[in-house]
Amino acid sequence: MAIDFTLAPEHAELQARIRTFIADQIIPLEVDPRRTPHGPTEDLRRELIERGRQAGLLSPHVAREYGGMALTHMGRAIAFEEAGYSPLGPIALNVFAPDEGNMHLLDAVATPVQKERWLRPLASAAIRSCFCMTEPPPGAGSDPSMLATRAVRDGDDYVIDGGKWFITGAEGAAFAIVMANVSDAGATMFLSDMNASGIVLERTMGSLDSCFPGGHGVVRLEGLRVPAANVLGEVGKGFKYAQVRLSPARLTHCMRWLGMARRALEIALPYIGERRAFGQLLSEKESVQGLLGEAAMGIETGRLLTMRAALRLEQGGMARAEVSMAKIQVADALHRAVDTAIQLLGARGYSKDTPLEWMYRYARQARLVDGASEVHRMVVARELLRDFDMTAQDPA
Repeated sequence: MAIDFTLAPEHAELQARIRTFIADQIIPLEVDPRRTPHGPTEDLRRELIERGRQAGLLSPHVAREYGGMALTHMGRAIAFEEAGYSPLGPIALNVFAPDEGNMHLLDAVATPVQKERWLRPLASAAIRSCFCMTEPPPGAGSDPSMLATRAVRDGDDYVIDGGKWFITGAEGAAFAIVMANVSDAGATMFLSDMNASGIVLERTMGSLDSCFPGGHGVVRLEGLRVPAANVLGEVGKGFKYAQVRLSPARLTHCMRWLGMARRALEIALPYIGERRAFGQLLSEKESVQGLLGEAAMGIETGRLLTMRAALRLEQGGMARAEVSMAKIQVADALHRAVDTAIQLLGARGYSKDTPLEWMYRYARQARLVDGASEVHRMVVARELLRDFDMTAQDPA
């Protein structure tokens, strides 16, 4: 049976709208001086958001009752890829990390009171947030079971102590979702305002990328008091909620990265179509065509894996292996596409005359963020071994 990959009319219209918006409204701002080594300034973020709002494209993943567009996973795949065409695009649509994942988690788990207090202003981009899970060694990284931050019940409050780092968006965030271990219960998520006594932003870390508002922070939790009413979900179910957040968030990373990978090749194509070397256009050389073909196949394979995982999630499946496959493939495809484009442009690609060097620095974190590629290969292998075990035990 043939599979029809043609976009539905509403998805084609959405794709065209966002593509035009990014080209006309966002790409010109890529040279704005308000881009800093720690990401866009708050002033630039607000301008980007306002442009997205005026275009009617804000928060496409959020329920309509909170001001979003309520797109399905398939609709998000199209919208997020188009947004990712520019490193500033996800900010303009309010679908950048970590806010996008936090919105999804709050929508799925938070109480009505919590949604009004934190989700509604986050969905309207009036505020930003951060997700405090990753810790310095020997604490939680790719293995969240090593969570070292502790929360102790004290009357109507929990008192939290610990350290977090690589907390994206910490500087300037209005609130945090904090992961901590509760004695005799286990990992638990808490909601706290970032200006609460007991949360200290020690520093903003220098890093290769410069795309995320607020950069990446080192946070110290020192006697942080959180009312029991601000527990997110149920006590002891933090690991479960982490998967509720991380599986879709990993996939939406892939969606954004596909747009950036496509942009990288499209920057290179006009150049190789006019640049001559040794009596031949670069585009006519087999070695150049080979590089382009490999990069294009990587992008298309990643898109198919991403769509497959999105469809599985849309149908209510867990899709752990599918999401891991997509993340591995798209992270590699992004790095290959940007690296290829730089190679083809030569010295110009290495310079700041194009956004490629900015994209290259961003692309390197793709194989690390939300679980290193090595961890995701383990997930895929374990799913394969588990399925083999089930088959082996079934006489049929």
